[in-house]
Amino acid sequence: MPILNVKVSGQKNIVTTKAMHELLLDLTHRILGKKKEVTAIAIDYVDPECWMVGGKLLSEHGKNSFYFDIKVTDETNTKDEKARYIKEAFDGFERILGNLHEESYIYVQDVRAATYGYGGKTQEYRYHQ
Repeated sequence: MPILNVKVSGQKNIVTTKAMHELLLDLTHRILGKKKEVTAIAIDYVDPECWMVGGKLLSEHGKNSFYFDIKVTDETNTKDEKARYIKEAFDGFERILGNLHEESYIYVQDVRAATYGYGGKTQEYRYHQ
């Protein structure tokens, strides 16, 4: 049931899109224990001429970057799992994109079960069923 919103610098590329999707689906399942069949991933590309870090365009830095957030139900993952997820995701994006700017961010957002869900049902409702 997690949703991932990904922004990546560069031009839209199906090979890169599939590689990021496979990486995130694997990590989200393997490390965070989330079901693949209910994991949604949306990927947007941002021109390096429109992405700034420290007051300079990525194109001026000569670097690539990414940002993504993932929403998971609160209290379903440990701090160690989230730390490992962030480390492995950063390393995976480094392999896929190369030449990453250190200021590439990952946000694992813990959301309350009563305020989060899919298919018209909250995670809290699913827990009690």
